[in-house]
Parts: sequence; structure tokens; C-alpha cells
Amino acid sequence: IGDDNTGRAITPVVTYALIAVNVMFFLYQMINPEFTNGYSYVPAEITQGRDLVGTYSVPGGRLQLAPGPWPIYLTLLYAMFMHGGWAHIGGNMLYLWIFGDNVEDLMGHVKFLIFYLLTGLLASMTQIFFAPNSIIPNLGASGAIAGVLGAYIVSFPSQSVRVLQWGRVIQVPALLVIGLWGLLQFVAGFGQVRGAGESGGVAYMAHIGGFIAGIVLVFLFRNK
Repeated sequence: IGDDNTGRAITPVVTYALIAVNVMFFLYQMINPEFTNGYSYVPAEITQGRDLVGTYSVPGGRLQLAPGPWPIYLTLLYAMFMHGGWAHIGGNMLYLWIFGDNVEDLMGHVKFLIFYLLTGLLASMTQIFFAPNSIIPNLGASGAIAGVLGAYIVSFPSQSVRVLQWGRVIQVPALLVIGLWGLLQFVAGFGQVRGAGESGGVAYMAHIGGFIAGIVLVFLFRNK
């Protein structure tokens, strides 16, 4: 539910702006559901370079795909700010609020924004690599936020994170909190690959791709 911000030197305006943009996108999705179906990224659309429109049969039912932007590759950017429900956006924005400000402080405003967008794109490309022919729409800030978590665990492993556990707040090192989260993504992600499908609607490989990208790219983006 929070972390130690005593060492933060700047106001994280980019983190606040990203949260605001995500919320605005979500509110627009609520009044225009077709936008969600058309502007989420579909792996098969990216690999084939064309917009898939119409009704398709998928395991468990039928899927309606609406027209998307041109070029269709722009869905990779749009989807980064879209969410599938209140719990989805609530969890993502909580993690961005807690961990994004410290990483922005580490990099500065402009470099943090570039880092966020780049790790989000790399996360999506990882998911597409493992499911290139999937017609299931993907959306959410999770991949980019996984990149933020990767940067955080490298840069602030001993930082104190406040966790609500069994009705009380305890202090836990970031290495443990984010490390356990990362371990769960790897276990679920590779289980998903073996099962050749989306486990519970979660794109775990995107989380893994974003997390690894964050761990690597933080050394290029953080201030000396």
C-alpha cells in the first residue's frame, strides 16, 4: 500500500500524468465498449499487419473484433492505457503510484516516460512472440508497470514497502515483495506457454518481458 519516499527529490509529474491518462482511457472505454474491442492489440493483427474485423470462434464462445486504428500497429500504444475492469485498473494504478515515483526520481521526467513506453512495447512484443497467431485482444498497463518493478528491484532492493497483511500493516523489503511477484509471473507464464493458451485471461509473458526489460534498461536510463 506504500513505500519509503524519504529519498525522493522531485515531484513525479509523469507518474501522476500516466495515472490520469489511464483513468481517462478507462472512462472512455466504459461509454464506448467498441473502442476496447478495436483498439486493444491482437497478436495476429500485428504479425499479419492487417486489421481483423468480425466475429470469430474462440474456446468458450465467440469473439467480436471491431475496426482499429491505421496503421494497426498503433494498437500497441493504445492498449497500454486501456484496462479490462475496475480491479484491473485499480491494481495497476496502485503499483504505478507506489513504485513509479521512485523510478522517475531515479531517471528524471523525460527519460522515465521513454522508459515506461519502451518497456510496455517490449512487454507486448514478448507476448506476441509466444502467441503470434492469437486473436485474443490484449490490453493493460501491466507490461510497462512490470518494467517499472524491474527497475525498482534493481535500484532499491532494500527499500521498505508497506504491505497490508492479515489486517495489519507490515514493513517488507522491496526485494521480497517484487521478487515474489516476479517469481509468480515466471511460474504462471511458462505454465501458460506449455498449455498454449491464456491462463485466466492474464498475459503473463508480457509481464515477464516487461520485467526483464526494466531490469536491463534501468542501467541505460537512470541518472549517473
